[in-house]
Amino acid sequence: MGTLEGKKVLVTGGSGFLGSHVVEALRARGAGEVVVPRSKEHDLRDAAHADAVFREHRPDLVMHLAASVGGIGANRRHPGRFFYDNMAMGLNVLESARVHGTAKVVVAGTICAYPKFTPVPFREDDLWNGYPEETNAPYGIAKKALLVMAQAYRQEYGSNFVMVFPVNLFGPRDNFDLEDSHVIPAMIRKFIDAQARGESYVTLWGDGSPTREFLFVEDCAEGLVLAADRYNDPDPVNLGAGFEISMRELADTIARASGFTGEVRWDGSRPNGQPRRMLDVERARERFGFTARTPFAEGLRRTIAWYREHRDDIAARETARTSP
Repeated sequence: MGTLEGKKVLVTGGSGFLGSHVVEALRARGAGEVVVPRSKEHDLRDAAHADAVFREHRPDLVMHLAASVGGIGANRRHPGRFFYDNMAMGLNVLESARVHGTAKVVVAGTICAYPKFTPVPFREDDLWNGYPEETNAPYGIAKKALLVMAQAYRQEYGSNFVMVFPVNLFGPRDNFDLEDSHVIPAMIRKFIDAQARGESYVTLWGDGSPTREFLFVEDCAEGLVLAADRYNDPDPVNLGAGFEISMRELADTIARASGFTGEVRWDGSRPNGQPRRMLDVERARERFGFTARTPFAEGLRRTIAWYREHRDDIAARETARTSP
């Protein structure tokens, strides 16, 4: 019997992009009751609200995935909110878990916590060797501070708090809002919408030179659940797919897969973000047996298909949100 079977699991952010896939993965592994607190009812930035959630549900395991997050544009617009929200939620969740004796907490960090010029591939031991890339530093530092908190609570209180650092995610149910989406959903939307409107070109941010690594969301969910099941050490662990692709190559790949036949133009006045990103993924394989399984092309195909299926619903929700 696996260690998750029959356990009550609290998943913060469980109705979001990553969280919804984690909930499915937990249920597939036999978790007992999976509780998803709704932000409209329980604001985890408020210590009393967080305490009430733990007091009511008494979880055996917590997957802390709730986050205020977005792409480069959103990070530039909301550095203060992103720092406060992520710091406050993490502080309150970990403290409530300690107070109520929760057996284990798994915290999702971010690749944005790494220094701007980290040697590639990023190794966990390099997390503190410099300042993060400026456009997303507040978000990354808030998440990295939770690693310090988790390790400090383990040292003083014996809390079994573990932290993993996923690379950039993509997949079905991602956020396709161009105001705050990440790069893959933004490109997919731009290419498909431009093709539908008969436009001859699409403009993308930066100069196309930065590189990124991408992990399919279902693989990330599996990695987090494996960490919950098998990993109990204080060391941070990367979750990634172990490959690197430039923004220019990514754009060409998504354009072809989306059926866009026009021109791609690069706006060099817009920021590139971190120059390179790719993780060393050996620790996750060695410590709890995680290896990403979904080929990048297959993940893209499924993500594009999901957007095509839900495109009208997404547009309708955005219209309703902006209507007076």
